[in-house]
Amino acid sequence: MSADDQQPDPDGPFEDPAAEGVPAAAPDARTLARRRRKRILRWVATIVVVGVVGYFFAVSLAANWQEVVAQDISFDPLWILTTLLFIAAVPISGLLWGRIVRVLEPEVHVAARESIAVQCASWILKYVPGQVGSVVNKTIWAGKKGISRTLVVISFVYENVFMQLASLVPSGIILLISLGPEIFGQNATLLLLPMLAIVPFALISWKPFFHRILDAPARRLLKRPVPAEYFLSTGQTLRSSGEFVLPRAINGIGFVLLAGTIVPLTPAEWLPFAAAYVLAGAIGVLAVFVPSGLGVREAVIVLILSQYIPVPQAIVISLIARLLATIGDGGVALIYLGLRRTIPKELRP
Repeated sequence: MSADDQQPDPDGPFEDPAAEGVPAAAPDARTLARRRRKRILRWVATIVVVGVVGYFFAVSLAANWQEVVAQDISFDPLWILTTLLFIAAVPISGLLWGRIVRVLEPEVHVAARESIAVQCASWILKYVPGQVGSVVNKTIWAGKKGISRTLVVISFVYENVFMQLASLVPSGIILLISLGPEIFGQNATLLLLPMLAIVPFALISWKPFFHRILDAPARRLLKRPVPAEYFLSTGQTLRSSGEFVLPRAINGIGFVLLAGTIVPLTPAEWLPFAAAYVLAGAIGVLAVFVPSGLGVREAVIVLILSQYIPVPQAIVISLIARLLATIGDGGVALIYLGLRRTIPKELRP
């Protein structure tokens, strides 16, 4: 065990008793039953959401199947560039997340390759519903690094809030200008309701509000406050919010390149198509019970693109985008495996 592992963590609820030589108490039968019920409910919710979204997507696919199979689809070299762009967005997000950690904990050195490796590992773990795997990976790394786990959880919240704001706000504005408010009114469940998430996300990014909603339960449960230094200032929040537009824009560009290989696009359609993919990705993340937004993202893409092109072509584009994104996840895993070897064994995510 490294010296970092032996450092006491200031955050009580994340402390590992065994690290201090105190044997961890075995959970009682009631606790095990509660965990089992939660696990069952989570998987039931996952199956229900995936089933409902899959049903409607399958209905749309079946209704247009003849037209879909009639599409003349062949490999295009631009698909490789699209995949590389999908991959590149992940390490860039890792650099931005690492900068948040360094701002909140300036005394601990977090190298760029380390933040990228942690981010890539968490990205692959997004297939665990609810992003549980992603946040657990980062908190375990924090314990090895000697960083407050509470601070890293807060940085994880910031990262997701900034990513969602960078996805929802620009995409919503672009589609509102391009298609008008009717697109949201006619599709309230898939589009309008997720857009309403902008309000709580904006509030969380505001330091006084975020600090207050975390500090109150911490004082009650942990008998101590959450330090104010664990939160970004207004200037830092605005800067990070703007920075997280970059990986979203990279994803959007990759999707436009892909769509252009299936249907001819005019310059006027570039921004709406990019916005459709970015917005679909954000809504997929909001579907917390669905592994990697499976089915949700495709449904949103088809819904928006069908306002510009025939439904069969929109379905084909959404399916190829999912395929290339999945291949891209393999590339992200390779980046993680390559960087992992450059990090000391006791600090590896």
